Amino acid sequence: MAAPGFAIRCKATLLRPASPRNASWRFLRLPQAASDRLTSRGMVAVDGTLEGHTFTAILEPDGEGGHWLKLPRALHEAAGVAVGDSVALSLAPAEKEPEPRVPADLRGALADAPEALAQWKTLTPAARRDFIQWLDTSKQAETRERRIGNACDMLAAGKRRICCFDRSGIYGKGMAAPQAAEA
Repeated sequence: MAAPGFAIRCKATLLRPASPRNASWRFLRLPQAASDRLTSRGMVAVDGTLEGHTFTAILEPDGEGGHWLKLPRALHEAAGVAVGDSVALSLAPAEKEPEPRVPADLRGALADAPEALAQWKTLTPAARRDFIQWLDTSKQAETRERRIGNACDMLAAGKRRICCFDRSGIYGKGMAAPQAAEA
């Protein structure tokens, strides 16, 4: 595991997602040796450089004990890299945890549950991401709705973390890196 401030340097191949076909973002999978040096098998906030261009991002678990990184169009274009290129990365634990984007359905449910919203506001960004990731691993709309209700109940009762949730995706198989498009 990497110590705070310790840079992990590696190279990875830039890929285009197969879906959606018109995606402007790109992604890469970290080499396993680089992923093994991270502080968690789950989501990890990092400050990094891609071909010398700085960014802060969340590395996502790939469900196989590794991580993948979504690169917005602005970053891969600024770095002047294209699909298939081997790109240089430098990663270190983020100095400040970025706030997660709260899905509209969860935001609405929290607005309707003042006790849950009050507890939500006291959580760390990492704990909020865990709740959101737990919701996002739902395969059916009914499951997601039920989990949102359960999340609000847990938060209103003072709970700060999702219990027994596989943050890595290894055991639950609910998380994976995107499929790469054919060249």
